[in-house]
Amino acid sequence: MQKIEVKEYLPQIMNELPKGILLSTKNGNKYNTMTIGWGQVGIEWGKMFFTVYVRHGRFTHKQIEASKEFTVNVPTDRKSVAKAIAYCGSRSGENLDKFSDCGLTVVDGISVNSPAIKEIPLTIECKVIYQQEQCLENIPPEILASCYPQDIPSDNPRANRDFHTVYYGEIVHAYIL
Repeated sequence: MQKIEVKEYLPQIMNELPKGILLSTKNGNKYNTMTIGWGQVGIEWGKMFFTVYVRHGRFTHKQIEASKEFTVNVPTDRKSVAKAIAYCGSRSGENLDKFSDCGLTVVDGISVNSPAIKEIPLTIECKVIYQQEQCLENIPPEILASCYPQDIPSDNPRANRDFHTVYYGEIVHAYIL
């Protein structure tokens, strides 16, 4: 395991994020991971954050609400994990084990219970210190129409009716396995 400075890897992280990276959680003995394409790395209150957006209807939302932590897993070789990232973005982990289904190896985190992933080695460990619900009235109409068209129910993994909780995850460790 090689400790890294996130700011040195920002170009790689920001290049991979819109293509899909994984957001992983653990609550009790239940692991979950989902694909995300939205997020930011920044500084607020003198702390470095990875900010993620999770729809209310997602199992990951329940996991983060209970544990108040997560990891962000960034591929260093997209070709080898492309199918896993696609799979994790199209199914709910509430009743299945995405890690096992995709042949992903769970590695214990250092400062959080949420996992690192051996096959997706760039790992950012985060503890939630702030969260905010999106406000429908503040979202421009063209974004509402394109990102929240209201045609797929909240219990579907491709849901678009519900809005997001924005989680500010203070970066507590970052490394490459």
